[in-house]
Amino acid sequence: MATIRASCSDCGDVELTSADVTVRVCSANSEGSYSFTCPTCGRVVVKSAEPRIVELLVTSGVRLVTWHLPEELNEVHEGDPIDHDDLLDFHALLQRDDWLDTLRKMTPG
Repeated sequence: MATIRASCSDCGDVELTSADVTVRVCSANSEGSYSFTCPTCGRVVVKSAEPRIVELLVTSGVRLVTWHLPEELNEVHEGDPIDHDDLLDFHALLQRDDWLDTLRKMTPG
């Protein structure tokens, strides 16, 4: 198993094995990062990784996880963004006994 040197912002340089590190790559833009739990302080450390670093880590036996951007980013958003007044109105609505029926009437379909 390969020895991997990384750094924790609190503890400095640490030595890890390939089993201690996870590489994550976004399927949409191929941006990569790696994470590990610092063996000294127990803090989870996440760092961005250029493609060359991703390749080196994966070649060393580090587990690769591909993640996807949420589908909500592709949804069409109609209407104005929610503002502070909308939030207050919603809070007031939830205080009423008929809040669920009122929301059902406001929702199409």
